[in-house]
Amino acid sequence: MFDNDEWLNQVREEVVDPDREIVDPHHHLWPKGNARGIVYDLEDLWRDTEDGHKVTQTIFMECGAAYRTDGPEHLKPVGETEFVAAAAARSAADAGKATIAALVAHADLRLPLAQLDEILDAHIEAANGLFRGIRHSGPFDKAGQTFRIPPRAPEGLYRNEDFRRGVAHLGKRGLTYDTWNYHHQLRDLADLAAAVPGTTMILDHFGTPLGVGPYEGKREENFEQWKDDIAAVAENPNLHAKIGGLAMPDNGFGWHERATPPTSDEFVEAQAKYYYHTIKCFGPQRCMFESNFPVDRLSIGYRVLWNGLKKIAADYSDEEQTAMFSDVARKVYRVDPPAI
Repeated sequence: MFDNDEWLNQVREEVVDPDREIVDPHHHLWPKGNARGIVYDLEDLWRDTEDGHKVTQTIFMECGAAYRTDGPEHLKPVGETEFVAAAAARSAADAGKATIAALVAHADLRLPLAQLDEILDAHIEAANGLFRGIRHSGPFDKAGQTFRIPPRAPEGLYRNEDFRRGVAHLGKRGLTYDTWNYHHQLRDLADLAAAVPGTTMILDHFGTPLGVGPYEGKREENFEQWKDDIAAVAENPNLHAKIGGLAMPDNGFGWHERATPPTSDEFVEAQAKYYYHTIKCFGPQRCMFESNFPVDRLSIGYRVLWNGLKKIAADYSDEEQTAMFSDVARKVYRVDPPAI
C-alpha cells in the first residue's frame, strides 16, 4: 500500500528551514505479516523522518495494528501497545534518529468502567511509560463504505452516554482523548467537548473535510460550513487541533491518482486556507502540525509535506512556529525534549 517511493521521488526539493525542530505528533506503524497486509515499521518511519527535516521525536497513533489474537475481546488492543513499545525501545537506542516518545492506544470507551480501567491499566503496563491516552474515533457517513478508508464508528457515537462517560473518565485519570471524524460531525464534537471539560481532547485532521462520493465537486460550499463548525469546536478550551492529514484520498484532492506527486507549493496553494483558519480559531498554542504518515504518503512525500507546512508557518512568529512544530505536542502528550 505504501511502496510508492519511485512515484514520490519524482519530486525532490531542498529542505526548507532545516534547523527547525519537529515533533511529529501523529504517525502509525504496521508490522510485517499483519492481517491487513499493510507494512510500515520503524525502519520505514525512519526512512521518512531521515529525509532532511529535523524530526527528533514522534508520537504513535493507534491504527488497529498487532492486536492480540486471543484472550478477552476488550483487551486485544493491548497487543498494539506491546508492539509499539518494542519499536519505541529500538528507536530510543539510536540517538541519531527520531524517537517514538509517546503513544496513543485504543479502547472502547463505552465499556463498563471496571473493564475500561482494566484495559487502561494494561496499556500502562505494556507501554513502558509511553502511554498517554486513547483514540476511539467517531467517523460515520452513510456513504462511508465507498470511501478509500471506510469509517469504523456507529452513527451518533459522540452522543452516546456510555461513550461520554468513558471520555470523561480519561480526564479523571489524566489521560488524553484523540478523535477523528468527518466535517459534518464537527458540531457533535463541539457538544461532546463541552460535556467533558475536564478531558484534554485532540481533533485529528481538521475534522476531515470530505471531497469524494456525495461530496465531490462541493469543496467551496463545504468549506464555508466547515469554517463555522471549526470555530464552534475551537470555543472549547479543552480541545486542541492536529493540523494535517488533508492528503488522504477521501479528502478528494486526487494527488494519489496523478502521474507525479504534488510539490510543496501546490500543497500550500490547495490546502493553506484550512491551516490559516484553524490556527486563527484555536491559536498557535492549541495547534500542532502533523504528518499522518504513512496514510498521507499515498499522496505526498514526507520532505515535501513538511516543506509545505513550513511555508504555511512562515508568517508566524518564531515562538508561534516553535509551538506548532514541537512545543504543543510535547505539552499535550507530556513529552520531555531529548537530552542533548
